[in-house]
Amino acid sequence: MSTSSPEAVKKLLENMQTDLRSLSMECKKKFPPVKEAAESGIVKIKTIAARNTDILAALKENSSEVVQPFLMGCGTKEPKITQLCLAAIQRLMSHEVVSEAAAGNIINMLWQLMENGLEELKLLQTVLVLLTTNTVVHDEVLSKAIVLCFRLHFTKDNITNNTAAATVRQVVTVVFERMVAEDERFKGIVEQPPPVQGNTNRRSVSTLRPSAKDAYMLFQDLCQLVNADAPYWLVGMTEMTRTFGLELLESVLNDFPGVFLQHQEFSFLLKERVCPLVIKLFSPNIKFRQGSSSAASPAPVEKPYFPICMRLLRVVSVLIKHFYSLLVTECEIFLSLLVKFLDGEKPQWLRAVAVESVHRLCVQPHLLRSFCQSYDMKQHSTKVFRDIVNALGSFIQSLFIVPNAGNAAAVSAPAGGSGSGVQGTAQGGPGTGGVSGTLTTQAAFEYRGTWIPLMTVSVQGSAKATYLEMLDKVEPPSIPEGYAMSVAFSALLDLVRGITSMIERELAMEEEAAAEFREAHPDQEWKPQPGAHLVWEEMVSACWCGLLAALSLLLDASTDETATENILKAELTMASLCGRLGLVTPRDAFITAICKASLPPHYALTVLSSNAANLSSKAYSIQGQSVQIISPSSESHQQVVAVGQPLTAQPQGTVVLTAKNIQCMRTLLNLAHCHGAVLGTSWQLVLATLQHLVWILGLKPGVGGALKPGRAVEGPSTVLTTAVMTDLPVISNILSRLFESSQYLDDVSLHHLINALCSLSLEAMEMAYGNNKEPSLFAVAKLLETGLVNMDRIEILWRPLTGHLLEKVCQHPNSRMREWGAEALTALIKAGLAYKHDPPLAQNQRLQLLLLNPLKELSNVLHADIRQKQLECVLQILQSQGDSLGPGWPLVLGVIGAIRNDQGESLIRTAFQCLQLVVTDFLPTMPCTCLQIVVDVAGSFGLQNQELNISLTSIGLLWNISDYFFQRGEAITQELEREEEALQKQAQERGETLNRPFHPAPPFDCLWLCLYAKLGELCVDPRPAVRKSAGQTLFSTIAAHGTLLQQPTWHIVVWKVLFQLLDCVRTSSTTADKEKIESGGGNILIHHSRDTAEKQWAETWVLTLAGVARIFNTRRYLLQQLGDFFEAWEVLLNHIQSAALSKNNEVSLAALKSFQEILQIVTPVKDSDKAGDALAAMGVPPVLIDPLSASGPGRPLVRSDSLVERLTRYNGAELQAPPPGEESALEDSALWWSAWNTWYRTGTDSTRPPSGPTEKLSFIPSQPFLTALIQIFPALYQHIKANFSMEDLKKLGVILHGAVSVPISSDASPFILPSYTEAVLTSLQEAVLTALDVLQKVGKEMEKIMAICVGPENLQVMYPAIFEQLLLFVEFSCKPPQYGRMETKHVANAKYNQIQLFAPAEWVALNYVPFAERSLEVVVDLYHKTACHKAVINEKVLQNIIKTLRMPLGLKYACPSESTWKLAVSSLLKVLSIGLPVARQHASSGKFDTMWPELANAFEDFLFTKSTPPDNLSIQEFQKNEAIDVEVVQLISTEILPFANFIPKDFVGQIMTMLNKGSIHSQSPSFTEAEIDVRMREDFSKVCFETLLQFSFSNKVSTPQEGYISRMALSVLLKRSQDVLRRYVEDERLSGRCPLPRQQVTEIIFVLKAISTLMDSLKKTQPENVDGNTWAQVIALYPTLVECITCSSSEVSSALKEALGPFKDFMQPPVSKVQNGES
Repeated sequence: MSTSSPEAVKKLLENMQTDLRSLSMECKKKFPPVKEAAESGIVKIKTIAARNTDILAALKENSSEVVQPFLMGCGTKEPKITQLCLAAIQRLMSHEVVSEAAAGNIINMLWQLMENGLEELKLLQTVLVLLTTNTVVHDEVLSKAIVLCFRLHFTKDNITNNTAAATVRQVVTVVFERMVAEDERFKGIVEQPPPVQGNTNRRSVSTLRPSAKDAYMLFQDLCQLVNADAPYWLVGMTEMTRTFGLELLESVLNDFPGVFLQHQEFSFLLKERVCPLVIKLFSPNIKFRQGSSSAASPAPVEKPYFPICMRLLRVVSVLIKHFYSLLVTECEIFLSLLVKFLDGEKPQWLRAVAVESVHRLCVQPHLLRSFCQSYDMKQHSTKVFRDIVNALGSFIQSLFIVPNAGNAAAVSAPAGGSGSGVQGTAQGGPGTGGVSGTLTTQAAFEYRGTWIPLMTVSVQGSAKATYLEMLDKVEPPSIPEGYAMSVAFSALLDLVRGITSMIERELAMEEEAAAEFREAHPDQEWKPQPGAHLVWEEMVSACWCGLLAALSLLLDASTDETATENILKAELTMASLCGRLGLVTPRDAFITAICKASLPPHYALTVLSSNAANLSSKAYSIQGQSVQIISPSSESHQQVVAVGQPLTAQPQGTVVLTAKNIQCMRTLLNLAHCHGAVLGTSWQLVLATLQHLVWILGLKPGVGGALKPGRAVEGPSTVLTTAVMTDLPVISNILSRLFESSQYLDDVSLHHLINALCSLSLEAMEMAYGNNKEPSLFAVAKLLETGLVNMDRIEILWRPLTGHLLEKVCQHPNSRMREWGAEALTALIKAGLAYKHDPPLAQNQRLQLLLLNPLKELSNVLHADIRQKQLECVLQILQSQGDSLGPGWPLVLGVIGAIRNDQGESLIRTAFQCLQLVVTDFLPTMPCTCLQIVVDVAGSFGLQNQELNISLTSIGLLWNISDYFFQRGEAITQELEREEEALQKQAQERGETLNRPFHPAPPFDCLWLCLYAKLGELCVDPRPAVRKSAGQTLFSTIAAHGTLLQQPTWHIVVWKVLFQLLDCVRTSSTTADKEKIESGGGNILIHHSRDTAEKQWAETWVLTLAGVARIFNTRRYLLQQLGDFFEAWEVLLNHIQSAALSKNNEVSLAALKSFQEILQIVTPVKDSDKAGDALAAMGVPPVLIDPLSASGPGRPLVRSDSLVERLTRYNGAELQAPPPGEESALEDSALWWSAWNTWYRTGTDSTRPPSGPTEKLSFIPSQPFLTALIQIFPALYQHIKANFSMEDLKKLGVILHGAVSVPISSDASPFILPSYTEAVLTSLQEAVLTALDVLQKVGKEMEKIMAICVGPENLQVMYPAIFEQLLLFVEFSCKPPQYGRMETKHVANAKYNQIQLFAPAEWVALNYVPFAERSLEVVVDLYHKTACHKAVINEKVLQNIIKTLRMPLGLKYACPSESTWKLAVSSLLKVLSIGLPVARQHASSGKFDTMWPELANAFEDFLFTKSTPPDNLSIQEFQKNEAIDVEVVQLISTEILPFANFIPKDFVGQIMTMLNKGSIHSQSPSFTEAEIDVRMREDFSKVCFETLLQFSFSNKVSTPQEGYISRMALSVLLKRSQDVLRRYVEDERLSGRCPLPRQQVTEIIFVLKAISTLMDSLKKTQPENVDGNTWAQVIALYPTLVECITCSSSEVSSALKEALGPFKDFMQPPVSKVQNGES
């Protein structure tokens, strides 16, 4: 019921009257005036009620009077009366019927009561009612009322005090509420602006309205009172406490912030009064330090006082919360103080209260942001926000560092102080070792032996303080252990939570705005407000260091899962926030912290330690106290859940993982999973840590890169508890999901992830370098996993991904590492090719090549296992995608072909399987342009030297490929030509020329040429088997499929393929090694003809040359149509020549065979040339190319210029052309002469003897070679005989001579040489003679021809040359040809064989005797036929024959073979029988003049040989030989001497002298007595003597001169006889008994026999023919003969007897002297 309702009014009136009555009753006795006043009051009330309609207003007007009786009643000081009056006054007040004046009176009355100490509680009640019900009390009255309450607060009575305090609080509030209400009332009215004036005067409140003024005065006085100054307005205060004042200030500031913010006066008060006051009051707390003794400072320091300090902090909290915008500087100071209070040197309670205050700030993120904007972001301002956070951090650190007893009593002195005793935990908390013994359930932190329990302080997000609310406590309370830590911990968490959620909310709003903006303006760029971002970044930058330091420490110390979870969550949210704001350093720092916590303590991990180093170098100090980022300690007692091998080398062998490590690991996974997009470069930290954890837990990568728990075997020291065992699958699952979720990352983040994995992998590789420990494959496995899940955008990550795997992992020396690198790479490539891309790969060539490229790049890695993987991958690709490779073929083929000789057999075999698969299955599906690559690859398999069988098989593959070309010729041609056109176009557009091998040839022909070129390369492979196989294949292919080639292409085949091959083979053969090859492995025996590289190359050369010659042979017609057939022919001949001259018998012989082969091409008619005959008749050379059976599916490949066309052409316009026969005859002769030149050069070089000393024995051509060489000549001669000149004959002679003079090697001699006893010709010698014979026969034919036309001059001229040649050969019988300066031994000398055995030579000269003798026979034979030829006569052939025969004749017994000189004699006799008549006939011409002396010498040399007959010559033989001598003498006597007049005189003289010499021939002394008579050649001497004498005494002497000569001879003879006899007699006498030397005896016997012969002759001759002198000499002999009779030798005696006998015929009486003298 309202106080103004009529009922209420009525009730009021009644009550008032009742009250007055009661008052009058009470005062009736003692206080009559009061009674009267009461009664008049009743009347007054009644009057007012009766007169006024608005009774209440009327009452108010008269309220002074109405109240008066009650006031008087109070004045009585009677308790009962006073109580009654106060109640009545209160009722009036409650109905608001008290005027201002009345109120003043009431207050005065109450003041008196108060001074008298009466009814204190009632007083307070009355004041309260008075002030709350209405607003009549102002100014001094109000101040008096307030003072009254204050004074009651300080009574002795506790209840009164408390009630008063409450009342004061309420009154103060009322004053301010009135002001607020007043402001509300005047809100709409525009006020007069107050006059501008300096606010210097504290009392200048004229501008304020009444209530405001009251409030102002009250607040100002409160400040004065707290500052212990006199109040201005609250007059009458007697005492006042600071604590109460501070509480009042706090409540006003807290409840009415608007007042201070809206009114300048009040703001002024805050700045000028409150702040200085607070700062002043704080000073004892600031200066105070625990443990500093008062003696140190001169003035005693006031100790901090808990109640004031705590209230000050409350005030500060309020000021900061509401007014920091007004009080920027002051708040800065306050906050700095707060921070100082957290110092370790401050009392524990102070730190606790301060930390509570800080907590209050921490739950207000917007406030914190304002700090950041107001202070941290301003220049030259304290970094307040940063300091708060850092202070919290160092506070937490200090709690661990300073032993803390939980109350101020346990104080430990700082390092500088006197006492340094450290007490244990005072509150009976478990000791340092307590935890490990029993598992405690209490949450706590423990660090380096300091154990701090953790208690629940407040609900998350609200700062419910304990000690800040202890307003009743005067003494500082004892702080339980762990309280400060718990508050600080909550503060930290709330701080992080608040800041991050606030910034994230704003970020989200900004992103929404951005999205809306982009929708609305898609063309414009969204520009966010830079300010907001700057603030966020500054906040994070300011706080992260401190937060991180504190959180890391707490995380390390935490023993409670929930606490750990909270810390990790804080670190995680900070990391993600930093990531979102792009603050790299703090982000990395938080992540590093989580990472470190995941790993075992002191785990050496480079990424993290380097990061930590960066952070600690930023060590920041908070008020001189430096904050270290503490690295985890190992002592915290944690449940160990796993023991494993460290990935890095640790000082201790194994490492342990605790439950907390696993918890951190999960956080890390969570971070990577949910915030991957903001991790950027810190992926590296995260992944590095995960890698190490995975390693310690023994997770190993499986298929596709997912990690699976490895078997226990792999890490012998890995021990996992069951708890972890169950966790592992979960962890590995999360790990996999983590990388699967990479498909949701944007491209940039994905790149960060890939880069991180790559650098992680690099590190793992670094580690795996030094030792052969198993490497960590985490990174590689995860790269693979990431690649596989991002296949849809594979292009953006393909290069970094595969680049790393290729360049780094696959090249690593550790095989496990490599294997995984290759595994990952190949898996990615296969997946990439198999993935259904959009557009499909077939249409996206670029992507396909991108995917295949790494496969190709793998070929650059030299490790075998990598190659194995690469090839397996190729095989799988071929099997799965082989048909759709298309443009990828070159790459795939490149991979197959990337074989190197260091790869080993198995790899090459695998690669070869791939190639075989390609050739068998995929040739038709690949683009034709790749066929050439297939050929190259197949070729490279042929060239590898690891596995011979593969080389050989690959040559087979080339054959198969050539078959494929042949069968698909047309299709391939079309496709290639299309391609060619396209390329041509491109080249023209670029203005380049088209560049491909063998360019001018059509593309299909080029394919063939590449095939041929490859085979050509294989033909010069180092291995003989490969060369052989390749050579056969090459020539077979050219033979079988050469018909497909266009004619111009043949030009390339000849020059670029065949001749080039011949060149290479020639070079290789000539430089091949001559070292003997040891039989390989003992099981393969190498035949001696192949046991050096040189010999093996020889075989190749043979094959190649033969193959080329065969092609020239079979394709002659085709090749002749090429313009440069003659040059080709020359080159081929040159090759044949160099092969023939090679230092290898096999090659040289084969070369000659090839020579023969190409020379036999007279014109071989082929069976296919059926049409040829018809053509030949018309003179058309047939050109149908031999259509081999394989010429494609039923289409004979006739070139465009087919026969029919040709026929018509010849029948038509071209008949005037010369008939081809002649033309070709001309050309042919050129070819033949070219061949002759080659033959000549070959012959000259091969038979030219070596010059210079031959210690290094040069090569000597073999007999079969020389034979073949010479045998070629007859065939060749048939074609060149028309122009064969003398010059040529000379050349031929040189060669024949050279060939015959070549010795043979001693080891071959038994096969070629007959034993020296048989006289047989070698085949070579036969060939030589045949050659000469051919010439001679041809000469005859020519004569027949020439006799008809020209005359026989030409060939006759050659006869002398032929003779000369033959005679040279004849000389060989006695003087085997010297081959250079070579030591040879002549086998045929039977006589000297024994001696030569001691000096065996390497080379044996042939037995030339049979050859020479055969030559001699030929000479005789030929001379027989040609003696009368002019040329023969002119060229002195006869003389030459005789000159030649002189040698064997002269040597006689010294001839190598006895038969020689016998043959020579008989030949001489035969020749002379023919030649002498011719000579006589031409005597006058003088053509034979020089012959005669030659003949005389020949006779002389033969008949008086210097050689002695062999010792073993039998007497019969000797007699036979003597008979021959006799025959010669008889020839002289019959053929020469009778014709002396036609013969030069000198010659006759010589003959005579010779006969003379023969007559008294003395013999060698070496015969035995028995033989002597036989050996004397008596018959010979006799015949000589007889002939001599016959000639001397013949009457046919044509000139006196001849007779004179013979007479001279005779006289000489006689004189000599005389001398011999005399000497003999003398010697005989001197020697006494000694017999004379044998030869002297022999000589005397001869002389005696000669004398007897002379006597016989003289007897037979007509005396007139004998000169007188002769007689005289004969007779003069007689006395000497007589003297000899005394000789002792019987032989001499008998001879003497015979000599003396004939003298009887001359013994007749002397005739007269005159007669004698006349004569």
